[in-house]
Amino acid sequence: MSSPASPQASSEPAPKIHLPRTGESDSLKSIRHTASHVMAMAVQKLFPKAQVTIGPWTDYGFYYDFDSPDSFTDKDLKAIKKEMVKIIKQKLPVIREEVSREEAKRRIEEIQEPYKLEILDSIEEPITLYHLGDRWWDLCAGPHVESTADLHPKAIDLETVAGAYWRGDANNAQLQRIYGTAWETPEQLQEYKRRKAEAIKRDHRKVGKELGLFVFSDPVGPGLPLWTPKGTILRSTLENFLKEEQVKRGYLGVVTPHIARIDLFKISGHWQKYKEDMFPMMAEDEEAAANEQGFVLKPMNCPFHIQIYQSELRSYRDLPMRLAEFGTVYRYEQSGELGGLTRVRGFTVDDSHLFVTPEQLESEFLNVVDLILSVFDSLQLKDFRARLSFRDPDSDKYIGSEEAWNKAENAIRHAVSTLGMESFEAPGEAAFYGPKLDFIFRDVLDREWQLGTVQVDYNLPERFELEYVAEDGSRQRPVMIHRAPFGSLERLIGILIEEYAGDFPLWLAPEQVRLLPVSDEFLPYARDVAAQMRLVGIRAEADTSHERLGKSIRNAEKAKIPVMAVVGAKEVESQSLSVRTRASGELGSMALSQVLEKLQGAIAGRSSF
Repeated sequence: MSSPASPQASSEPAPKIHLPRTGESDSLKSIRHTASHVMAMAVQKLFPKAQVTIGPWTDYGFYYDFDSPDSFTDKDLKAIKKEMVKIIKQKLPVIREEVSREEAKRRIEEIQEPYKLEILDSIEEPITLYHLGDRWWDLCAGPHVESTADLHPKAIDLETVAGAYWRGDANNAQLQRIYGTAWETPEQLQEYKRRKAEAIKRDHRKVGKELGLFVFSDPVGPGLPLWTPKGTILRSTLENFLKEEQVKRGYLGVVTPHIARIDLFKISGHWQKYKEDMFPMMAEDEEAAANEQGFVLKPMNCPFHIQIYQSELRSYRDLPMRLAEFGTVYRYEQSGELGGLTRVRGFTVDDSHLFVTPEQLESEFLNVVDLILSVFDSLQLKDFRARLSFRDPDSDKYIGSEEAWNKAENAIRHAVSTLGMESFEAPGEAAFYGPKLDFIFRDVLDREWQLGTVQVDYNLPERFELEYVAEDGSRQRPVMIHRAPFGSLERLIGILIEEYAGDFPLWLAPEQVRLLPVSDEFLPYARDVAAQMRLVGIRAEADTSHERLGKSIRNAEKAKIPVMAVVGAKEVESQSLSVRTRASGELGSMALSQVLEKLQGAIAGRSSF
């Protein structure tokens, strides 16, 4: 299911060193947890008035939150790192101690750490303390290394300082969060730093701005991207690509509104289970607001598609019914959680809902997975695995019966087994109405992203009392499949920008060909050729900058144009083009008719020129 090869359009090969996440390595859990304690000890030595709160590991490092009257600076981070090295070299034993709640409270009160008292009140027994020698300790469940000598001082670094709220609540005290990273070897740390530097170069916010794909505007608001003409071409190309694939597979396009009455989402359960992530209600007056008789921006498209299904009585002959829409949905993400295109407040989902009989469920589920794999292949997304996102049986966030959940989860397990896909189960990651099969993509920098998803749903058909007339004339309940190969169009584009470093494959590039006249004398021919190309569906422009040819070529390369065609006296006379590509360089002189034919074939086949 996975391949080490990166997309051909990527400017650099995928890294050969795998950097495990903390959850993938027991040793890294211990290393990073102990490193966070060493950092906290160093901070409290240098800043005695600083109080510690919590200090967990993260995917690639750790952090600790501090309440300190001193504002930490980059210079302070260097001093803290230096102190950490001293502590590590002291080879302090890391000692686990189990104490009673009363004893823990007594010790915390002695050192006057009120945050630790709050933590103590919220944790279950046994109460454990971890000591660094006899000089520093904290409440902690572990795990840790046996000694600070087990930490390599050249495999640890401190990264940034950020603001945070105690318990993540903006009504609580504001804290300072110091982020760090720790690895088993210095070589891993250097590779991590290299990837961070490469990530900055590839950052879709930076590259997107340089290529003129999208903008954000303060008057419009955070998390609401505005798409420029070039960005709109990119979006439309992706949309049209998927729409063509869906038509081949029997999908029916629909369009639904952006708002609806709250009642719709009460039936679906979104209002009860998802309200905190929705934008506030819009009501005509105070009485309507008090009675929850208003409208809300839609957080999901499924209730709307259900209304289309329910608009007339369906027969088994109508099923499977596959309704598809590029529908914009709205989530009230906290401003601190927003990030470019990958986390926004308004985004477009390539949503489809399939209404099927129980007998059709498996084959339709497999067909959806086949579509997703086909989409990934066309986008050159090779390295991914399947996550079986199931419910947490101890959580109350889900709707529906035990029987419905078991049937849905077993259907997904069976389908994945049939396909022989690399997969893993993730309890607690299900949607509130049903389990999912999520596709987790690992990018060229070894980061993971969730892209496509397929969900099996017995619950919403029950809540909306959906029916179809079976072959024997009885009324039966259909099963729903929710699916989105892209997931979020905005997130996908952000990921593709970074995966390709802006070097989009020919079929996807907003500008596919640029005509470069060697002088203004040949600009009319360049314009004429560009017009001919546009007539046959090739996105071409003539360079009208009046720059020298060398500068025009550099500008086209900087703009990531896949194909450049130089025109001069020879080309005008012979009705030809001198072609060069971003990937292969100079290709030489080619007849115009040959270039047009080759470009059309490459674009249609989603291949290189």
